[in-house]
Amino acid sequence: MVTKVDSNKARLNRHTRVRGKISGTAARPRLNVFRSLSNIYAQLIDDVKGVTLASASTLDKEFNGYGGNKEAAREVGKLIAKRAAEKGITEVVFDRGGNIYHGRVKELAEGAREGGLKF
Repeated sequence: MVTKVDSNKARLNRHTRVRGKISGTAARPRLNVFRSLSNIYAQLIDDVKGVTLASASTLDKEFNGYGGNKEAAREVGKLIAKRAAEKGITEVVFDRGGNIYHGRVKELAEGAREGGLKF
């Protein structure tokens, strides 16, 4: 019998492995990315205190349009960079959430770099 690999379980395993190696601080928070089928979310997290410093997603009121494409991901990247700049954050650690650095995740990262974040 053929058994199908659970792709979300594999993604969570990758995410757990990566999280063992990276951590965010107040000076250099972790830029976490979560990608669903129809939306994309980004958070700046201080892992020392366990708090979210800023967040942006395609569900925000500033965002208009469909959230499941590359153009939307780039806009969310620019939005999180803008909100980080308002809090005085310029450098982050990028956490792709176990996803492949391709497509919407890559576009979000490039949008954040365009907005002024360094990673």
